[in-house]
Amino acid sequence: MGLVVGVKMKKAYTAKQGQYLAFIYYYTRIHGRAPTEAEMQQYFQVSPPSVHQMVLTLVARGLIERTPGQARSIRLLIPREELPDLAEKVRSWGTSAQVLAP
Repeated sequence: MGLVVGVKMKKAYTAKQGQYLAFIYYYTRIHGRAPTEAEMQQYFQVSPPSVHQMVLTLVARGLIERTPGQARSIRLLIPREELPDLAEKVRSWGTSAQVLAP
């Protein structure tokens, strides 16, 4: 069997992972640098270990890359078109939130 060339496959991620990816995208676009884990913790109102585990998960899934020990080194590996819109403030993942469109 031959390989299919030119077929773009989207990477699967959960709704919560999508919100972290969207946050990284918008934060980087607005501030000109990647967010720190502390800034993600503050935005999502979660614990430091929760943010760190999410970062490790996103790296393992090939959605972002980073340099361990280097601040603000997170970089998205998927294009904006494959990201969800960022919910304004997410307090509960089970409820709807206002969405920020690009």
